Amino acid sequence: MDPSGPPVPGGGDRPSDGRPLTAAQREEYERLREASAVRHRHLRYAAASVLLLLAFLLAPVSVVASWVDDEVSDTDRYVQTVAPIASEPAVQSAVTEKLTSRIVGEVDVAAITESLAKVLKDSGAPPKVVDSADLLTGPLKNALDSAVRGVVTRVVTSDQFEQIWENANRRAHAVVVKVLTGQGSTAVQTRGDTIELDVGVLVEEVKQRLVDSGFGLASQIPEVDRTIPLVQVDKLDEAQDAMRLLDVVGTWLPVVAVALAALAVWTAPAHRMALMAAAIGVGVMMILLLVALAVMRRVYLDSVPPTTLPQDAAAAIYDTLVRFLREGTRTVLVVAVITALAAYLYGPGRGARFVRAAAAKGTGATGRAMARAGGRTGAVGRWLRANRRWTTGVVIAAGVLALVLWNHPTPGAVALVLGLVVLVLLVLGVLAAASGEPEREPEPRPTAGGPGDRRPRAA
Repeated sequence: MDPSGPPVPGGGDRPSDGRPLTAAQREEYERLREASAVRHRHLRYAAASVLLLLAFLLAPVSVVASWVDDEVSDTDRYVQTVAPIASEPAVQSAVTEKLTSRIVGEVDVAAITESLAKVLKDSGAPPKVVDSADLLTGPLKNALDSAVRGVVTRVVTSDQFEQIWENANRRAHAVVVKVLTGQGSTAVQTRGDTIELDVGVLVEEVKQRLVDSGFGLASQIPEVDRTIPLVQVDKLDEAQDAMRLLDVVGTWLPVVAVALAALAVWTAPAHRMALMAAAIGVGVMMILLLVALAVMRRVYLDSVPPTTLPQDAAAAIYDTLVRFLREGTRTVLVVAVITALAAYLYGPGRGARFVRAAAAKGTGATGRAMARAGGRTGAVGRWLRANRRWTTGVVIAAGVLALVLWNHPTPGAVALVLGLVVLVLLVLGVLAAASGEPEREPEPRPTAGGPGDRRPRAA
């Protein structure tokens, strides 16, 4: 065999005849191997980039889908969402104004004064008195408006109204399905491009209160329009179609987004940097979602005519309905920031090394002081020191599991779990340092391109 021929694949550093490679053959072999490694790394980076891009795009959609699914499937969560609407002063004022106008409008004051004039005429009253009966129309209407408004205000601002509101929504939790899918019958209905609230129970309560206050004619008030527009949008049908799709994928879309991000981190050659990129990207998407909610709030308020609902009432309703969506978005943002910070602290940066050195110095000094005071941990401390990476991983995994199992975690819950994880890690560090044995310095590992790595570095 010609010694200048190329090496046989799988034959190691020798050709098939067993003779060693020449200098030219070895150089060519190393060049081909390095080129293959570079192509492999580029392919992994490309795959990781695509996976991260998909995860970033799905992140905000997953948060919205999870919120929609939660509101539809969890009655307590839904009631917790809408309950504060009944106690909003702006909403109470709007409801009072609407009900007062509708109830007073159904009372024919002119017919009452005409009946009074007829009674006076039949009883032989002077013509001047009979003719003056018509002058009572305005004062009587004003008095009726004042009396009805007072009763309605007391009803709407009472605890009974809030209880009626909560019970009605709890019994009619299918309202969310009605609004999002157009199916079912509830107190909240969709009519065209308008979402309306049926306040029939409240109207009956006001009529009864008027009768009890001495206004017997209130029992003769006919059936009035019992619906109050809550939201008016131009493309409710399209929004319902989108929400139906989000409801279907609400359970699995967050899982898919997390799986894509995890797969991207595993695929990338630099796992820590990929984790930082994933966390930063998700955090940016959460900020964009918060901005989008703020923009949608402005668009919604501009689309609601003042004759339909006052601006302050419309703003209170919007803020109440989306407050859990905002809270969930902020929670994911906090988790992303913590993840990016943790990934940085595990890296070789100057700031990361300083933080790790300060933490090790603090736990070491505390542990040695504890050992000198007679609190040596002995074998347990030595085991903790020898298995520091495993124990750290278990504690972090336990914190992640706690957040996964937490029912509707908030930024405060994330901060609490983070504090507990850091506290446990510090305690374990102190116990490891209190073993009573001097801590050995870890042997330096060879770096790429250094004396321990003779492989040529990638271009």
